[in-house]
Amino acid sequence: MSRTSDVMKSALTRPAAVIGAGTLGRRIALMLAAKGGEVRLFDTNRTAAEAGLAYARDALPGVVASLEGGKQGHIVIAPSFEAAIDKAWLVVEALPEKCDLKTALFGRLSREAPDDAILATNSSSYPSSTMVSEVEDRSRVLNMHFMMPPEQRAVELMSCGSTRPGLLDDLAAFLKGLGLSPYIARKESIGFIENRIWAAIKREALCVAAEGVATPDVIDRIYCETQKTPMGPFRAMDRVGLDIVLQIEEHYASAYGNLPEEPRQLLKKMIAENRLGLKTGRGFYDYTSGEQTS
Repeated sequence: MSRTSDVMKSALTRPAAVIGAGTLGRRIALMLAAKGGEVRLFDTNRTAAEAGLAYARDALPGVVASLEGGKQGHIVIAPSFEAAIDKAWLVVEALPEKCDLKTALFGRLSREAPDDAILATNSSSYPSSTMVSEVEDRSRVLNMHFMMPPEQRAVELMSCGSTRPGLLDDLAAFLKGLGLSPYIARKESIGFIENRIWAAIKREALCVAAEGVATPDVIDRIYCETQKTPMGPFRAMDRVGLDIVLQIEEHYASAYGNLPEEPRQLLKKMIAENRLGLKTGRGFYDYTSGEQTS
């Protein structure tokens, strides 16, 4: 699939697969189905898979209507991993931010997915080069990091170091057809482009709260007013899930070794209290009563 037309042809004639039906996995499935075709969503947790399918199907008509030439595709729950990847042209990994899980999955995909299937990771911080030790053909592996579709439509593409020439450009053209905004990183970077900048903002916001300088609500309000953005860092973290935020922070800490501990300590305290954010009803904010928590 060295030409854009080949990528588009495959997208229309073969299914895409998303492995992991969490917050982002279900949103990725939604966007991939916005131009027709079949998208298979797989998760070992059946409850998560069903919730992901319900979200994607409910949101799909609105996304299709927002696109020029949009066409409603089919999103289905794959009954097994093998069924998910059967004849797939693209497999997107959306597992928790743990490199060992991703490495094992890419090894399995290398062995079991179609030989010409593109293997992409939605990791928000790990370069795909860190998870290919068990992959035989690394020319088809890359990072494809979706932000938070359909609200945010930016997607970052980054080579694993061995990605075949032209594939990033071909996928960028495909993603534009889905109403997404692709950005290609020119070299490998932990955190890629936007997330590397966002990590610094998020980390400093956590420090300000952990030190007692201001509450999450106050930090969010002043951030939104001064940066002219509708959402502050704490409400954004609640949407992602504080367990995921912690996994990402721990990765950065292991990579750089000189980051403050206070953000991770605060996140661990929140998680111990089952305050993971929107998905548990409480995080930095209380979503059950509408009252804010500090």
